[in-house]
Amino acid sequence: MSLTIEPDGTAPTGTVADTLDMPWHSARGSRRSRTINGSMGRALPLMSSGWGLRRFGLSTDGLVLTPSPAMIRRARPVINQMMCRLSPVPRGTRVSRVHHPRGLRGEWVHGRGVGPGGTVIYYLHGSGYAICTPRTHRGLVSRLSTLTDMPAFVLDYRKGPEHRFPTGGDDAIAGYQWLLDKGYSADRILVAGDSAGGHLALDLIAHNHRTGTPQPGAMVLFSPLSDPTFSLAMKRHEAGHRDPLIDARLGAHVLGMYLGDVDRDDPRLVPELTSDMALPPTLVQAGSLECMSDDARDIHSRISAAGGRSDLQIWPDQTHVFQMFPVLTPESGRALRAAAHFVDKVFTPAR
Repeated sequence: MSLTIEPDGTAPTGTVADTLDMPWHSARGSRRSRTINGSMGRALPLMSSGWGLRRFGLSTDGLVLTPSPAMIRRARPVINQMMCRLSPVPRGTRVSRVHHPRGLRGEWVHGRGVGPGGTVIYYLHGSGYAICTPRTHRGLVSRLSTLTDMPAFVLDYRKGPEHRFPTGGDDAIAGYQWLLDKGYSADRILVAGDSAGGHLALDLIAHNHRTGTPQPGAMVLFSPLSDPTFSLAMKRHEAGHRDPLIDARLGAHVLGMYLGDVDRDDPRLVPELTSDMALPPTLVQAGSLECMSDDARDIHSRISAAGGRSDLQIWPDQTHVFQMFPVLTPESGRALRAAAHFVDKVFTPAR
């Protein structure tokens, strides 16, 4: 089963007409999001080229900033703080940190009024496999928790440049098993994630199939990464598409710090989805402006081709993980409500 909403039309198309009760976005993005994304689009070429930054010791490759591992480490606190300010945590959010003796790290997030329950969100945050933490995504996860009335465990997985592929994937697998060991039924776990977290989710699904581990009840993926070599994004860039938020060349460079010298044929790099898999119902959302929108389309196509249910929403005039930034775009809230609607339809029979 498959349903797609693209920016050139507001009506859903697919084999099941009532998969969504209504279109969740208009043919154009809001004036606020168009204005902000336009401003960022004009500033990005200067930032990604390292303009005005060479005196700080940053290197460039042609016209693209090529940060060193040391620069990534220095930049993390600044980037993470900025993301926290743009994605405020709603009042009433409750947080408890997890630091398991065997190395598992993360935090429980309960949105306003959300108590313990048998249905849980397992959230894999985005990072470019280099930055971000559960703290940067606390606002997004809290809003999703409130809308779904489900507590969330957010994994703090290992990233580059200190760690190499596939350590983040190993941590994601360990986190899922930890939830199962705590007594959560697999079919009552919602795996959700954004950007690199989408790649972690696919790696987890493939691992579950290989090992006979029961699959989660559903997945929700925001601007997911399909191929960490960033090949799909680079093709869009080379075809003339310019993301207002992410320079594809810079993204490929940063991801390379995590990939290291991994064999490009490694099956965990682009996990295979096959018809014999028990694929969970999946919602994929992305912005039409982002360089990774083809990654979202690729994941949707692969799930559909394997016989799974995938609903794809490409939101017009939106950029990467716009769901995270209600300060920048009103579509953030509408997209999360659409995700909650999808989750409610999948899990209601089990509650």
